[in-house]
Amino acid sequence: MRIGLLTEGGYPYVSGESGLWCDRLVRGLEQHEFDVYALTRSERQEAEGWVPLPPQVDRVRIASLWDAEDDGVVYGRRTRRRFAECYGELAASLCATAPLKASGVAEAAAPRAEATGTHDQFAHEADRFANALYGLAELARDEGGLPRALRSETAVRALERACRAPGAHRAAREARVPDLLTVAARLERALRPLSLDWYEDDGLGAVDLCHAASGGTAALPGLLARHFREVPLLVTEYGVRLRAHYLTEPDASPPVRFLLAAFHGRLAAETYRSAALITPGNTHARRWQERCGAERAKLRTVHPGMDAAPFAEAGESPECADPHTLVWVGRVEPAKDLVSLLHAFAGIRRAEPKARLRIVGGPSGPEGAAYLAHCRNLAAQLFPDEADGPHAVGSNPVSFEETGTPELPSRAEAYASGALVVLSSVVEGFPAGLVEAMLCGRATVSTDVGAVVEAIGGTGLVVPPRNPRALAEACVALLRDPERRARLGAAARARALELFTVEQNIMAFHNIYLDILSRTPARRVVLDDTGEPLPFSVPAEAHVPGRWTDAKVGAVARGGPAWATDTPVRATVPSSETDGSPGSGGPGGSGASEPATGGGRAAVPASVVEVAGAAVPVSAVEGARTVVPVSAVEGAGAASGSVAEEPRATASVSATEGVR
Repeated sequence: MRIGLLTEGGYPYVSGESGLWCDRLVRGLEQHEFDVYALTRSERQEAEGWVPLPPQVDRVRIASLWDAEDDGVVYGRRTRRRFAECYGELAASLCATAPLKASGVAEAAAPRAEATGTHDQFAHEADRFANALYGLAELARDEGGLPRALRSETAVRALERACRAPGAHRAAREARVPDLLTVAARLERALRPLSLDWYEDDGLGAVDLCHAASGGTAALPGLLARHFREVPLLVTEYGVRLRAHYLTEPDASPPVRFLLAAFHGRLAAETYRSAALITPGNTHARRWQERCGAERAKLRTVHPGMDAAPFAEAGESPECADPHTLVWVGRVEPAKDLVSLLHAFAGIRRAEPKARLRIVGGPSGPEGAAYLAHCRNLAAQLFPDEADGPHAVGSNPVSFEETGTPELPSRAEAYASGALVVLSSVVEGFPAGLVEAMLCGRATVSTDVGAVVEAIGGTGLVVPPRNPRALAEACVALLRDPERRARLGAAARARALELFTVEQNIMAFHNIYLDILSRTPARRVVLDDTGEPLPFSVPAEAHVPGRWTDAKVGAVARGGPAWATDTPVRATVPSSETDGSPGSGGPGGSGASEPATGGGRAAVPASVVEVAGAAVPVSAVEGARTVVPVSAVEGAGAASGSVAEEPRATASVSATEGVR
């Protein structure tokens, strides 16, 4: 099948989100064809280039989210009015007093909403947002010029009217001109996929399935392909965009935070409603998706796949680890809470003076660099350089290192150097670094955030976040008990190999692709070399709806009798049933029946025939004919005759075509 892979800020570029996961997926499913539709976030990302693409990637189409393109179309009066109506409806749905659960309302408000009758308002606002979104997309397809219109004064005034309208949320009413300009600019960037030319027969209209590698803006092309071309949509999320908005917008003003949260929530709700299936990467993301309106019947958790090969050597030789060394591996940023880890290590040193801590990882951006400098200063204050004698050079028990050096050439070497791996984060999605430590067979001590508990199960110790004392006590307990440490490490490796490998991830998506296509077959147009539709290129069976993967597939005549859906009527009557049994034609029988030897034709008991020509038994053999004798039909108007004189009593049933 042909898959349209939708990405934002990642694959096929070298840097970005979900790039490694997408590359493993495409390479693992070599029996399928992939068209990659990528949205880029920065000029730097485009300059870094692509990763090597496998042969199953037929083409890559790129659109920019950082550089606005203008097609030069200027709207006339009628088109401006059409745009103002659609954009005004979209803005009004964001400013509604009773937003959806996806807009950040506590879940406890949902039962109260149904009890007070406001549940219909939730559905009304969702439909209002969807109609406005698709209205803007149709306007862009018909007229063009949407990017300029989204940046125009008309858009800002429509947003202002929605914020000042009666019934608008209090946070929206407090929006000032700078807030409106900020929100309008962010909406214009998020809605740029509406203006793309990806939705024709030579684009997403030619794929069998759209697979969005994340939600939010990346899923917009999939929504439009479903709206315009009825292409099914699969959404994979390892982090929900609404949650990311709350984490990455702490300094924005309340009106900006509210309006953007409402947009991400409404878009998520529409994406989940339109998707054929949703595959969260962990239970933590699944709870957020349910909060945003996803139906549980559509959710299937698929854990991300990790390549176990680089960690095999460390996992098979746990005795090589230093029994007194703790290791932390990851990106240095405030969310990792290395300050608490350093304070916890001070307590560990008091209990175990030989303990050492290796912090392995580089900073994440300017904020990460400043945080790394702060952690270095704190480590120097908490642990002054220690020397064995007055003339020896001192050393600090805490070291800050990066992979790629002769001492630590890889992450596997970093995990293998310590007997215990520590995670101290206060915010975490799926802990990929923790799974790598599990593949290395190392015992772990982690904070209870994100999907940590789901990942480690019972193979490690979990403590509350921002609690250095609890973190220190757990680490000391494992440092003093090597047998328990080895037992937990072996269990962690077995769990990781069972649940978090690339192979299980690829197999899961292969089955999901087949499941979606079996329930929602694509109706695509195949083009020839000149770009013209190729007639008779798709067989008629591809347009037959239905779930063909069920164990039981039966054919029932439209408008046929009820007994046709039950156990098929036996065409041959055993000889034992002709001796006095009801309906056998013998003494006490309720009807007549001819013997089963008449020219090889099967005789059917008359009890199954209610009215001549209206009820006929169904043969289980394709193409076979079941003949009902005339004498067996009550009220047929014929006392006797050959079976060839009553063609109305003959029926043939095919396994897929029904009664002829």
